[in-house]
Amino acid sequence: MIIKNFFESTKFFIDQIEFRDWFDLLLVWLVVYRALLLTKKSGAVQILSGMGVLAIAYFFSIWFDLVTFNWILELVFSNLFLVVVILFQVEIRRALAQIGSNPLLFSASSIQVRHNIEEIAQGVSQLSQKGVGALVVIEREIVLDYFIESGTELDSSVSAEILNSIFASSSPLHDGAVLIRGGRIFSAGNFLPLSTNQALDKNLGTRHRAAIGLAEQTDAIVIVVSEESQTVSLVHGGYFTKGIDHATLRQELYNLLGIKMKSERSVAI
Repeated sequence: MIIKNFFESTKFFIDQIEFRDWFDLLLVWLVVYRALLLTKKSGAVQILSGMGVLAIAYFFSIWFDLVTFNWILELVFSNLFLVVVILFQVEIRRALAQIGSNPLLFSASSIQVRHNIEEIAQGVSQLSQKGVGALVVIEREIVLDYFIESGTELDSSVSAEILNSIFASSSPLHDGAVLIRGGRIFSAGNFLPLSTNQALDKNLGTRHRAAIGLAEQTDAIVIVVSEESQTVSLVHGGYFTKGIDHATLRQELYNLLGIKMKSERSVAI
């Protein structure tokens, strides 16, 4: 009887909802989903946690009649919209730009990712053969603005030729790292946080320590080319693989970026 009443009530509720109501709910769900996704990617969970602590403190100030403390918190929460805009101005600007350039909210296609992998692997191999040092960072879920010292914005397509020109000794941007975001070269000349891990090999240079430092704090993929040893290293998460060849680098990038690797016949290197 209870189950029957439940189904009847549910059916009655659904029958009352019109198409525009479903569309309205869909829009709300989409906005909330994108906001949560943006929070996850930006690493802003700590900021939201801090705001949650302030909210709890606000209720405690009312409960224990802490007049002055309550007045200060009321000032904060009365301007909450402005506070959110200030704290998340970079993320809001990027989200609006993504919506404007890509209204359907699709990410980079597998074809584009596949192309980028081939170009990155080829460019890195060429740099290694020439003994030119390089740092290439591929951003994934976590936005890296909070973790790196930003360089010069480029907004360029990914190609082996561009990577070679950026890291050429005559280039003013050769000292820093290239950041690949959203399937494009977003910026160059970026500086990464150095690892403070005392257990690392003392022979590791600044580039390798910077790559490990970023990978320790984020989910980014970092490729390092050593100009001294002319070797290529791959750093991600808790893994550091030194001295990998072109084929291994390609395979690892395909695996890490979740793209199925085509047969060698169909892939032009």
